[in-house]
Amino acid sequence: MTSLSPQGSLSRIRIGSAPDSWGVWFPDDPRQVPWQRFLDEVAESGYEWIELGPYGYLPSDPAVLAEETGRRGLKVSAGTVFTGLHHGPDVWDRTWAHVSDIAALTRAMGASHLVVIPSFWRDDKTGEVLEPDTLTAAQWRHLTRLTERLGREVRERYGLEIVVHPHADTHIDSEENVARFLDGTDADLVSLCLDTGHYAYCGGDSVKLIETYGERIGYLHLKQVDPEILAEVRANGMPFGPAVAKGVMCEPPGGVPALEPVLAAAQKLDVDLFAIVEQDMYPCEPDKPLPIAQRTRAFLRSCGA
Repeated sequence: MTSLSPQGSLSRIRIGSAPDSWGVWFPDDPRQVPWQRFLDEVAESGYEWIELGPYGYLPSDPAVLAEETGRRGLKVSAGTVFTGLHHGPDVWDRTWAHVSDIAALTRAMGASHLVVIPSFWRDDKTGEVLEPDTLTAAQWRHLTRLTERLGREVRERYGLEIVVHPHADTHIDSEENVARFLDGTDADLVSLCLDTGHYAYCGGDSVKLIETYGERIGYLHLKQVDPEILAEVRANGMPFGPAVAKGVMCEPPGGVPALEPVLAAAQKLDVDLFAIVEQDMYPCEPDKPLPIAQRTRAFLRSCGA
């Protein structure tokens, strides 16, 4: 097989970026860059696609957001929601109230995906343990059945597909837990957002996952981890938030996993996939993201994306 080149080798992969790569984790935080600067700089970096990020960071009025993205040549690939469906039916109404506003904006912006992030078992900012890090059998049943319900209702009401994001410090994290979740859910209703950095952080092999569960991969987040910092994080039992502040998520191509084999494996699926760059950098200095984003975009072009 010849090496990937910038001449369209990854013809089914659409590259984008997200507020996360500009240090944005919350709707409003004084340590984050203003949304106007994010939009200016993501466009300057050469990206056409963006995610909405935390709801309320970008304008939530579709007309305003369409004007702001359109004049910068940007389009929206997905919105993001946070859920705690393992808690059972009692949380459904509250979850749906959160999901519906974001789904409506996501659809209004012409996107077709909703990234679903499970709730954290320890706080990503303070490190406080909020609940056990493993689920009971009953909680697994709640998680799988309610996620299927979410997929069905989001599709029926908003025409969107949900893609569930395995994430550090959540209950869908390791190879074992991701496989259990996929095996327990209907492939027609629930797909996966494979985040290469989070999966590596939790010990997973992204290429193996794509090759094993290819029909379930509906979306990609491109991210790398620094193996030396990760070893320290694991040795000290460090929560995810402080690990990010320490630099565990690093600029490609300086970490793991190598992104070229991941993109090649995704291309072999022969389906159109978004691959959104998400380098967790909360908090970060305001002048740090732009040059990293420009170098990362150039690197991905060299991979054929």
